[in-house]
Amino acid sequence: MIRLGLSGGIGAGKSTVAKTFIERGGYHVDADKIAREVVEPGTEGLAKLVEAFGVDILADDGSLDRPALAAKAFVDDESRQTLNSITHPLVGARTQEMLAEAPADAVVVQDIPLLVEGGMAPFFHIVVIVGADEELRIERLTTLRGMPEADARARIKAQATDEQRRAVADVWLDNSGTPEELAAASAALWDDRLAPFESNVRSRTVVRGPLNLVDPDPDWTEQGSRLVNRLWAIVGDKASAIDHIGSTAVPGLIAKPTIDIQITVADLGVADDLRDLLADGGFPRVDGIEGDRPKADPATGSVDDGAWGKRLHGSADPGRPVNVHLRAAGSPGGRFAVDFRDWLRTDEAARAEYAEVKRAALAAAGGSVDAYVEAKEPWFDDAYRRVGVWKRG
Repeated sequence: MIRLGLSGGIGAGKSTVAKTFIERGGYHVDADKIAREVVEPGTEGLAKLVEAFGVDILADDGSLDRPALAAKAFVDDESRQTLNSITHPLVGARTQEMLAEAPADAVVVQDIPLLVEGGMAPFFHIVVIVGADEELRIERLTTLRGMPEADARARIKAQATDEQRRAVADVWLDNSGTPEELAAASAALWDDRLAPFESNVRSRTVVRGPLNLVDPDPDWTEQGSRLVNRLWAIVGDKASAIDHIGSTAVPGLIAKPTIDIQITVADLGVADDLRDLLADGGFPRVDGIEGDRPKADPATGSVDDGAWGKRLHGSADPGRPVNVHLRAAGSPGGRFAVDFRDWLRTDEAARAEYAEVKRAALAAAGGSVDAYVEAKEPWFDDAYRRVGVWKRG
């Protein structure tokens, strides 16, 4: 099972995407629908709202008069907090019930209008945002829904900005065209990425990135940030640090298009305990990798083979190759990963030198990832010494 967070601003066209996913077999959890269900006549939710805001929030038939509630609940922060304290726990409980009822092989489509505003993005395997230009959205709201233009603009202004949505979006579906075009793009996303992603999570299959070097991508920084936040949501206090490392964390450096993340744990026993938790979250273990190549201590020349252990996880998502390195706090490998990144960020000559090492290693690798890594190791042995000198100032 994977959980997909689906969101988008009012008038963006999210319902078209949800409908396409449902037709493809998605298990739909609609936050708006749940919010209505928990305050239907006869429910605990409606009774608590009446107790808090008065019987005049009821319509003649005993159902909730939403405009009447809004007139009372949105007058100040205290009233809004009262409303949220009643409805949010009920919505959360019903959502958990529906998640527990989902099939083991489901792509759960959680349709949440305020996903970004609620800070919920890290808790999903993948976040899909539907976007459209603001003026186009206003046109749709006024012509298709009959909403007054002033109300449409106010509703849009009250929601997250496109910049905020893009920051959490693993996938941005542009809906500046026709509903048919959006549905086709959604179907392709399901077939090419979402369904394989779910299958890979169940089978513990790692998707490997291509062995090629590409120009630096400004989006790598946001991708790294999203992955760090998602991994924090998975492992919580079992980690002491989670960092975006590797070449994609160094602006201006060519890299393989695979994001590297380091999780720092107390010891490798904790890393082993996290194996299934990370796999369920979309990051299966890469078996057979138990450590980094040990490097000599620059001061003594000695090599402590036992200090360089690690565990490696990859990504089950066909659309985003990832390496997740788990290393013990204080280990030389863990320190070097962060210090090496910071050294390259500050030393332009070192970045250029490493770029040439990468190109030469790729040319000599013959398409083998292992050969590519091995070809770089002699340079890394010396870089370990140089980073130590740089770190000491």
